[in-house]
Amino acid sequence: MSQFFMNKKSDLVNEAIEGALLSSRYHNLSQLETGSDMRIVVRNDWDKSRVAVISGGGSGHEPAHVGFVGKGMLTAAVCGDIFASPSVEAVLAAIVNVTGEKGCLLIVKNYTGDRLNFGLAAEKAKKRGLKVEMVMVKDDIALPDNPQPRGIAGTALVHKVVGYAAEQGESLEAVTALANEAIEATASIGLAFATCHVPGEKRDDRVKEGHSELGMGIHGEPGASTLETQNSHEIVTHLTEKLATHNPDGKKVALLVNNLGGFSALEMAVLTREVLHSPLGKKVKLLAGPATLVSALDMKGFSLSTLLLSERLEEALLAPVEASGWQPVTVVKALTPVEGEKVAFQQQFTPSGNAEAAGVVRVVCETLVSMEKELNQLDAKVGDGDTGSTFAAGAGKVLSELEQNKLPLNDAASLLTLVGEQLAVVMGGSSGVLMSIMFTSAGQKREEGASLAEALVYGLERMQHYGGARPGDRTMIDALHPAFEALVAGGDLASAAQAAKKGADETAKMTSAQAGRSSYLNQESLSGVKDPGALAVEKVFAALAKQAN
Repeated sequence: MSQFFMNKKSDLVNEAIEGALLSSRYHNLSQLETGSDMRIVVRNDWDKSRVAVISGGGSGHEPAHVGFVGKGMLTAAVCGDIFASPSVEAVLAAIVNVTGEKGCLLIVKNYTGDRLNFGLAAEKAKKRGLKVEMVMVKDDIALPDNPQPRGIAGTALVHKVVGYAAEQGESLEAVTALANEAIEATASIGLAFATCHVPGEKRDDRVKEGHSELGMGIHGEPGASTLETQNSHEIVTHLTEKLATHNPDGKKVALLVNNLGGFSALEMAVLTREVLHSPLGKKVKLLAGPATLVSALDMKGFSLSTLLLSERLEEALLAPVEASGWQPVTVVKALTPVEGEKVAFQQQFTPSGNAEAAGVVRVVCETLVSMEKELNQLDAKVGDGDTGSTFAAGAGKVLSELEQNKLPLNDAASLLTLVGEQLAVVMGGSSGVLMSIMFTSAGQKREEGASLAEALVYGLERMQHYGGARPGDRTMIDALHPAFEALVAGGDLASAAQAAKKGADETAKMTSAQAGRSSYLNQESLSGVKDPGALAVEKVFAALAKQAN
């Protein structure tokens, strides 16, 4: 059985409608009280002085159709159960309650259930003396030989056009004519990586991993073919080539990029870019989306719809509406980058020699490079197993610069700052940024005249400020802090090394971590294991103390 966010399946649609009404930004929607089995949402500011525009169908396509009810779009929406057409009685009730002397137009997606139920309701309404017309949207071009093309996301464009004409006070005949013009000018095609999850039903996993299905229906119906790709460029090329046959050269179009429910905003932005960079994109004047307008529950798919523009259709699409689910249409314009000041990544410095500084740099780097495997194995117990590789990458880069005589060894401030810049480039994850902050800040403090020990302590304080870790949180700081404090107090490298070892040893006794990946582990995993970063600090100071002797 599928997982679905709901209380009871029988209450799902009713509760969703109530949620849509409560969240409507215009406060212009109400549910028509015509019986518990009828789900009809109407404009509560409607006065029957214009042609009424009604649409609807099965639920599961939100924000269609309730989200399109409002000034400038639909007058009413009639909702059925999930993917099931509303009853004849419900459609008829909607017609009777919102139709005035100017009449009513029904906009129906071309599915058998909708055609029959809306069609019979229209005939019953006519028998009551009401003026009713019905148009069927059939924009799906994925199945070219289908004698009854399905109505899919292009329906939203038709709603927008028809709603505009009705709002202008045009006659039923004129509104119907514009609806048919829009329908004939609209073409849509969709694709999905996976079908939708119908409440209470098992998901159909027919689409293989790495594949996609062209023309999957908005109720999960099988499509026209399967593509052996999920590459955005290849997919968009395939779809836009098919749409191009319905959009002759020299004619501008409106494009709707519709999310069928399961794609992220990031993916939809990539798809939009691909379409606008395609040959079809050169024809696009107006853009709706990327947005979820006609969904298929949580289907991981999208559709593209085009509408051949006339002056009248363009005017209709750009007109403002008061419908919460509609995405305003925008005019597509070329990108215009803003010139910015180019910031040099590296500071300007002059390489210089200093044997003592070179010895310190070499010992630190060679120690960290030699510990790569040991630190990785230790980190595998309390982290993600890459501490050794991360430190070795940074140390290796600095060591390479040293061997090529590219370091300002006789200028401690510049050396610290340069090391900070190098570590930010080559060390991955948060460790590189944290170490870069420490060295960069230390370099700044040293340049202001602080002693080397004072500068390092300041750099560590900045690292703690941005990183959030403190002594006792089971990180490298537990070794760095006491070592630097020993140096500030006038101690030599031997005393600093002793302080670093004591701090690192303490991390093995800490059964909880407050920072880093170890903070996700339980007491049993941490007990008796040194923090890898703290061990690295311990070994570096031990090596420096040995060299000093």
